[in-house]
Amino acid sequence: MNYLTSGQASSLLGISNDTLRRWDKKGQLKPNKIDKKTSYRYYKEENINNYLKSLDIFKLAFIWAKNKKAKEPQKIFYCNNISFLSYKLTKFENELMKINEFKESYSLLTSMAAEIGINSFDHNLGNWPDIPGIFFAYNIKNRTIVLADRGQGILRTLSRVKPDIKNDQEALNIAFTEIVSGRAPESRGNGLKYVKRIITKTDNFSLKFYSGTAELFLKHQDKNLKIKTKKDKIKGCLALIRF
Repeated sequence: MNYLTSGQASSLLGISNDTLRRWDKKGQLKPNKIDKKTSYRYYKEENINNYLKSLDIFKLAFIWAKNKKAKEPQKIFYCNNISFLSYKLTKFENELMKINEFKESYSLLTSMAAEIGINSFDHNLGNWPDIPGIFFAYNIKNRTIVLADRGQGILRTLSRVKPDIKNDQEALNIAFTEIVSGRAPESRGNGLKYVKRIITKTDNFSLKFYSGTAELFLKHQDKNLKIKTKKDKIKGCLALIRF
């Protein structure tokens, strides 16, 4: 069984040691072991990871994606390269395959997450504004998948070949409805149309997708896109899949 020092635990949680100490006093997250001689606190790594998984993963991703200050997300949610994302996607798929009710849909869910996540890497390679990589988390119990990046966003990506796009809302609409020519943004745009087809053809699936100030909501049997303008600006892209 792996034990973490308070410094290691706070780093994994993405908080300061002082915050972790306050959580201990409030009973929010207690240490599993305290050294009587040194008063050093130790936490089971498994307990820290379980605590993170119990949090609102969408809220964590939303805050991370809109913050002006760049900082890597919690390690358990951070994929800094495609190889690690692929590893986590395989793990997610294997977990779903063990549950009878997802035997018909596990491949669709995994492919949608892969499409969104891999495109984040493809279209920001060498051009990440600050933090490279993506936030990827899921909660099977709550039937949610969350992906986010602090990349260039849909508008800037598509503007390379469609420079007349006016705003984030128009860019998001194009990404989900039009075949975009030009190698650089092609995969992202066409990939989102693939995601759209799965969402609209599958019972109980829905998607919220954010880029810049644009928010899209899509669910089963939707024929028209619902795109709103949001006050909070997402640095790159943020996706919430419910199933």
